[in-house]
Amino acid sequence: MPNPVLAALGRPLRLGIVGGAPPSMIGPVHRMAAEMDGRFRLVAGVLSSRPQRSRAEGQAIGLDAARCYGSVEEMIAGEAKREDGIEAIAVITPNDSHARYMRAALAAGLDIMIEKPLCNDLAEAQELRELVRQSGLAVAVTHTYSGYPMLREMRARILSGAIGAVRLVTVEYFAGGNATLVEATPEGAARWRLNPEISGPSLVLGDIGTHGHHLVSFVTGLPFESISAEVGALLPGRKVHDIAQIRFRLEGGARGRLDVCNAAAGTSNELSIRVFGETGHLAWEHRDHARLRQANLDGDVTTVGAGQANLSQASKDATRLQRQGHPEGLTEAVANLYAGFADMILARRGLGPSTELARLTPSIDAGVAGLAFVMACLDSSAAGGAQTALKLSN
Repeated sequence: MPNPVLAALGRPLRLGIVGGAPPSMIGPVHRMAAEMDGRFRLVAGVLSSRPQRSRAEGQAIGLDAARCYGSVEEMIAGEAKREDGIEAIAVITPNDSHARYMRAALAAGLDIMIEKPLCNDLAEAQELRELVRQSGLAVAVTHTYSGYPMLREMRARILSGAIGAVRLVTVEYFAGGNATLVEATPEGAARWRLNPEISGPSLVLGDIGTHGHHLVSFVTGLPFESISAEVGALLPGRKVHDIAQIRFRLEGGARGRLDVCNAAAGTSNELSIRVFGETGHLAWEHRDHARLRQANLDGDVTTVGAGQANLSQASKDATRLQRQGHPEGLTEAVANLYAGFADMILARRGLGPSTELARLTPSIDAGVAGLAFVMACLDSSAAGGAQTALKLSN
């Protein structure tokens, strides 16, 4: 994958990271993904909300001790005094802190990569979008699955008319981490996701539901118009939502179903999507992410694999191992988002064109749409599953 950042600047962009100390799974993924293509160099960090631990964990991953900070405010102030200070920040902290850290980063003129959901409140998400627009800074939201090459291939084929007009979309995302009442154990009680004051109005919708919502619009190019939802908990006594069953309509009338559950016993991030059109359908599964299946009206099925010669440029741009039989995975998908984020930064600085990698990277608009989806689902569920429009104000 070519590196336009080196061509434009002669060096990688300098990145600071917030969050990701052990036992975080996503912390190491972000750190590896950011540096994978040489577009970013991680130079500073606040790895924990506890200052002493933050500094220790920063040094443990190889950061200069002088650039291991005890708070986000300390990092922003300290880096602003350096000639080689950070130019961008990655925020991978609990949901309730996202808005505060975004505001601080925007005020400091830093471009932002932020984990989804954007925040926990739709009105605040819309306020953040306005601040981003006023600043002109680049903001990317980590909807990881849109970085997988075969989902980009699915998008390219649908938008080129390979299956005709979209009629039906089905998505399932099942995980089993909350299949028992883990919050009743000492370890589980410490998990921030199981605290609604931190994780937000709906754990399952904010955590994995927004992934499904984004994925539908990403591959079809169609926004949601309305939903009918039932949201709740499978386990008695649970204070957070662990299941959502949603029917939806897309712009233009296509129908769909989205089922998400993080209390599905015996599953582990089992995500799948099928898009049915006038002349066939396309299907993708996370467990077999390097392959895409396309079927025509007669039921003939073609398997499309990463590295094949007849793929779209969007898929090729997102693939590092061009030979078939060498699958790439989660870290590479996140790295594709960082590559697009870097291109967004170059474009807003006037140092590069608006690339397809940048256009396919979820922006602040995707973050706001995710919150609108969450709130529409909750409103619908409270009204007994009534058809509810999404509040997608610009």
